[in-house]
Amino acid sequence: QVQVVESGGGLVQAGGSLRLSCAASGSIGSIYTMGWYRPAPVKQRELVANITSSGSTTYAASVKGRLTISRDHAKNTGYLQMNSLKPEDTAVYYCNALMTTYQGISIMLNSYWGQGTQVTVSS
Repeated sequence: QVQVVESGGGLVQAGGSLRLSCAASGSIGSIYTMGWYRPAPVKQRELVANITSSGSTTYAASVKGRLTISRDHAKNTGYLQMNSLKPEDTAVYYCNALMTTYQGISIMLNSYWGQGTQVTVSS
């Protein structure tokens, strides 16, 4: 059973920090990209940040300079270091992993979502 599980959310005051983790488990082949998303007014979910297998990163303009995405290939885990948090960062943060998994004798490429972790920033 392939799973993506987020952790690390919580309640923090404005200006504070949190570190989110996203752990992928199961019969994993390769993880291509890992990304963090949150709900958006127009889109279903907006990209917060993502990181490729080579380490290239992309950030939403609203979080550049405050949030940093990273990953540990050996642990199949991604991280989102959140600094200088603002009340408008309050959201459920979802992790997405684009990866290959072994299913019997087949290798499948799919996008997997976690259940989300709540981040609440008080003013």
